[in-house]
Amino acid sequence: MITVRRATPLDAPPMAELLNQIIEKGGTTAHTRPVTSRDMGGMMETAPDRSAWHVALNAEGALRGFQYIEPTSHLPPEACDIATFVQLGRTGLGIGSALFKVTAKAAKALGYVWINASIRADNEGGLIYYQSRGFRDYARRENVELASGQRVDKILKRYEI
Repeated sequence: MITVRRATPLDAPPMAELLNQIIEKGGTTAHTRPVTSRDMGGMMETAPDRSAWHVALNAEGALRGFQYIEPTSHLPPEACDIATFVQLGRTGLGIGSALFKVTAKAAKALGYVWINASIRADNEGGLIYYQSRGFRDYARRENVELASGQRVDKILKRYEI
């Protein structure tokens, strides 16, 4: 059983731990450097207006994933970016689906018309996840430099709310 709720600063430590495991594995996120609990808390605290952060918890209250949306300067005001992180080894169990159900409602309540997902072209799981939620390809960015200096292509997918 998965419960989804708004993220709070108290969620920052397990969120950072989950993200760092994904970063360490590599290949699925644009994040390339580990984050601290303070970093994660700061990201939530300084998130722009019209942002929404959610966490997915199991029946015992352990964090299994998180997702957020926020406006960005490269998108029009009616659109937001989305990021999704699910605990390694727990994908395909409905965690991402539960998160997206709540996030899509939040996006609509915040006045967005569509959601943008920028996914590494080599992130097969991420591409499948967003496609299964109803996101459709609309652009490709080639040779995007990550903070580590690595270059990847990104597929841009769009979800109409």
